[in-house]
Amino acid sequence: KAGRLRALGVSTAKRSPVLPELPTIAEAGVPGYEYNAWNGVFAPKGTPRAIVRALHTAFQKALAGDDVKKQYADQGLTPQGSDSPEQFAAFMRTDYERIARLVKVAGIKPE
Repeated sequence: KAGRLRALGVSTAKRSPVLPELPTIAEAGVPGYEYNAWNGVFAPKGTPRAIVRALHTAFQKALAGDDVKKQYADQGLTPQGSDSPEQFAAFMRTDYERIARLVKVAGIKPE
């Protein structure tokens, strides 16, 4: 916003509400490009389902709070939760597979 950097685009599928005039990388000329950084909350394997559900509910409530939304917005982020722990697990599997394909196509090797 201060004009000291020239942003080329955002990596997400949708434009940022913080800089709505900034195109997505896909709009800027790299069709299909999308990358979303995300965070998740995990529990040890075998955690009782009732506890997992209670944690999920508590985090959903926190993410919906105005104070959390403001903190995220101040960083150019949008808080987003999953509808269920199962939906988050499915998202993680899909994201893992997507990144694994990118690693293979790019020929990235562990060092």
